[in-house]
Amino acid sequence: MKLRFLGKNSKVGDCPTLYATDRGTYLVQGWKVIPGDPRLRLDIPEGKTAVEVPAELFEHLEKDGLPAGEFKRLEDPLMALTPGGTYVVQGRKVTDRETLSQMSIPDYEAVVEVSKAAITDLLEVPRGAALQRRAQPAH
Repeated sequence: MKLRFLGKNSKVGDCPTLYATDRGTYLVQGWKVIPGDPRLRLDIPEGKTAVEVPAELFEHLEKDGLPAGEFKRLEDPLMALTPGGTYVVQGRKVTDRETLSQMSIPDYEAVVEVSKAAITDLLEVPRGAALQRRAQPAH
């Protein structure tokens, strides 16, 4: 898998990082989320892993031609927006050694792969919601 670095949130050391792939996906490197973490109270589906990243990480989507605006809703692959302003992102855990060798990943971080289409969908207001808003009479 070929990676294209989009950005990270710090200039010093390892930190959450966003990559685009040649497979129409994004790799999100972030802090490991432990299943059953009482702070987050999330159920991580079997076969998926979750990472926590600063919301600002997704501003780097602009480098891939997407709007750098905020997500309009929380749906798969975004599980939660924490009170601390971080997102929990779930996806397939990246375990391919060749891919991982292109990154610097400390023990407390993991990498998940998420579909570009799923991320793009979350940046847009759902059509149904926009239509419902328009259909309501003004007061």
